[in-house]
Amino acid sequence: MTRINVGELKLGAEEKKALGEVIDSGRLSEGRRTFDFEKAWAQYIGTRYAVTVNSGTSALIAGITALKLKYGIKDGAKVITTPLTFIATVNAIMHCRLIPVFVDVDVDTYVITPENIRKALVKEKNVAIILPVHLMGYPADMDEINRIAKEYRLVVMEDAAQAHGSLYKGKRLGSLSELGAFSFYIAHNIQAGEMGAVNTDNADIFKLLKKIKAHGRMCECGVCTRSSGVCPPLDKYTGKEDFDPRFYHDMIGFNFKVMEFQATLGLMHLKKADSIFKKRNANVKYLNEGLAHFGDILQLPRYSSDVSYLAYPVLIKDTETISRLQLRRDLEKEGIETRPLFGCIPTQQPAYNFLKKEYKDRLPIAENAGKNGFYIGCHQYLTRSDLAFIISTFHKIFKGRT
Repeated sequence: MTRINVGELKLGAEEKKALGEVIDSGRLSEGRRTFDFEKAWAQYIGTRYAVTVNSGTSALIAGITALKLKYGIKDGAKVITTPLTFIATVNAIMHCRLIPVFVDVDVDTYVITPENIRKALVKEKNVAIILPVHLMGYPADMDEINRIAKEYRLVVMEDAAQAHGSLYKGKRLGSLSELGAFSFYIAHNIQAGEMGAVNTDNADIFKLLKKIKAHGRMCECGVCTRSSGVCPPLDKYTGKEDFDPRFYHDMIGFNFKVMEFQATLGLMHLKKADSIFKKRNANVKYLNEGLAHFGDILQLPRYSSDVSYLAYPVLIKDTETISRLQLRRDLEKEGIETRPLFGCIPTQQPAYNFLKKEYKDRLPIAENAGKNGFYIGCHQYLTRSDLAFIISTFHKIFKGRT
């Protein structure tokens, strides 16, 4: 039976050889390959710095923590963000002791809009951060969001976990604000199994991130050089007796360090980033052309050559013809994996039921997408035969219904 997964990770001879070299090196915790990935990832996204962490969730927590420390943002300050995202975005805000403020999303691209941000700022006090999520690879309107932030003296942070390589006016997402958070989870465009990164142009934030990810230790170097007998922090604090910056901590941090295996896989896939981008993009275009017949029933993803698609999102417009539950069951029965479009967090996620009353009827577009939206795979491993199978399966399911 044909099986079309939402995401896959296939390791070729080159990847296996590189992972074998990590094992043979005896250095499994982060080292040279991690630092090489950080340098390469910063260059690819277009920022001065990148700091790796062990997951996309950790990237969000580390990034928000760095902003709090850099700009003196107090506990209880508010963060304007999207209700339609993987729950890690909002969990990170809560773990950092800040308060999420949800605004509705664009009907076609599922990202928050400047208009809705402005409406929220008229009512909300004590807002400190705007945190747009580039869902499915679609860019939020960063020029206007940055203008709003400047007007209200706010900080902008991008959740670009699902947008590796997507372009906004020629620049890569994750480089258009104070910092951008990324995830390299198995289903994402650049894959490492589990890993994340935070990108920034701000040297102070870069130094804070290096500390935050490693227990708050007093190390700030991009690459540790102690094994060669050189330690810049040691030289900086020469007045301290027997000072070792690895074991002196000037803040309360986390353990977000990565493994060399993850960084190695990230480096291997980063070499193929452009081809991955083009393949996913072409797959979405092909599926849109093959499923255009169902435009009255299904909202297909808006196509753009600038978007590096995480997946292929579908929204059911005509729920009388077919429900999401039925369509997902029919697709799964034919071997096509599906996943719901996350859900509207304050009204549809049980963990946030305490916000349900407050946001009742305030987020109609996100609620509709959370109730009737789902996605399937468009990843680079799909063949033309796989795509044709997906299209024929939709035609099979809708035969007699239209």
